[in-house]
Amino acid sequence: MATRFELLMYGEDAVRLRAAGEEALREIARLEAQLSFYSSDSEITWLNAHAARGPVRVEPRLFRLLERCAELTALTDGAFDITIGPLMRAWRFVRDKGQVPSAAELSAARAVTGMHQLEFDEADFTVRFTQPGVEIDLGGYGKGYAVECAMELLREQGISSALLHGGGSSVCTIGAPPDAAAWKLALPDSFQTGDRSAIVELTDQALSVSAVYGRAFESGGRQYGHVIDPLTGEPVTRAVATAVTGPSAADCEALTKALLIFGQDWLPVMNERFPDYQGRVAGENARRSGQFAD
Repeated sequence: MATRFELLMYGEDAVRLRAAGEEALREIARLEAQLSFYSSDSEITWLNAHAARGPVRVEPRLFRLLERCAELTALTDGAFDITIGPLMRAWRFVRDKGQVPSAAELSAARAVTGMHQLEFDEADFTVRFTQPGVEIDLGGYGKGYAVECAMELLREQGISSALLHGGGSSVCTIGAPPDAAAWKLALPDSFQTGDRSAIVELTDQALSVSAVYGRAFESGGRQYGHVIDPLTGEPVTRAVATAVTGPSAADCEALTKALLIFGQDWLPVMNERFPDYQGRVAGENARRSGQFAD
């Protein structure tokens, strides 16, 4: 996932903590091998290569993950969409530094993008693409999902105080640290209000932070970020960064993408559809930048 994962745990039995932590990190490595858009032998790569020819049977947990992504696409009005792969290729963000596509390239990529291109068969755990060229890219969901699965293993091992993060942008917590009511995390500078840092407190919750210009390139005097709006096929420009907290690290990731695309105006919709989640939007085009919506 091109990310450094770090795990912090508290407890009295150091041997048990180490064993549990190693199992959790192995789970992340297993999921990377299964979900990677870039690995030649991942299950997602196999699905991308064969699902347009006919139904492809996938592991049940992966099937449920893909179904959840389809649900999130509907709940985010199409802003979160894992069929973004063709658009990422058109904008040269796959193993490249980025480049503005031609109108024909962009049109061709948009024609094979959209969750309606996927057909699910519950009885056989199969997925089929409606046409060649469709590609699933879980880059906007997989890291949060991996963090979430790893933390579930720690809970099963009886760990009561832990924090796991991937690159600082996907965070999941169990309980709180000793002698504290919550884990306290500072958000990036773009969320600062005045001279005060933006602090998030988490207890048995997750945090995801997404930014437009994590990977970017400049062309014609304009900067293009790597977050693509699947509704337009263009890089996102409405907000600079978003942060979401809630019970699911994976769903937090999906919601940060929707907020990047729709901006501050979508917060009331998010609050209604996801009442257990809170969002924050930072950027020049965001009204009330840096304010949580309750």
